[in-house]
Amino acid sequence: MGVVQAVKSLFSNHVETSDHHSDPTLKTHYYKTTAGNAFKQVHEMLKHMQGIEILAAYEERGEISLNVVKGRKAFVVITIINVRPLETAIDFSATTESKVVPVDFGFSKELVRTLYKSFDQKLIPISS
Repeated sequence: MGVVQAVKSLFSNHVETSDHHSDPTLKTHYYKTTAGNAFKQVHEMLKHMQGIEILAAYEERGEISLNVVKGRKAFVVITIINVRPLETAIDFSATTESKVVPVDFGFSKELVRTLYKSFDQKLIPISS
């Protein structure tokens, strides 16, 4: 990641993961499981996490939306997509709520990294 991109990401309140993200920690994670199983596992983990309020969960669309209600507030959409048999991708879109300035100083990035770490412990990651 270049210096300009690092500074821009620090002064943003939104982050999205993708296959070709400039920050390697924010690249899409792939897991050795079906989308249905990944959805159930992720949903179950989120239900037991403190400070997380699940707003909606649509297994048929592979989407879970949630609010982070403890500490800094954020809205997160998790997308779970079956890429091929026993290969599922999980992506995030996270936006931090900011009333004064539209800056979260890296909170949304750290939130996504933390959630990925939790998922990596419960699901079987596929190395890319």
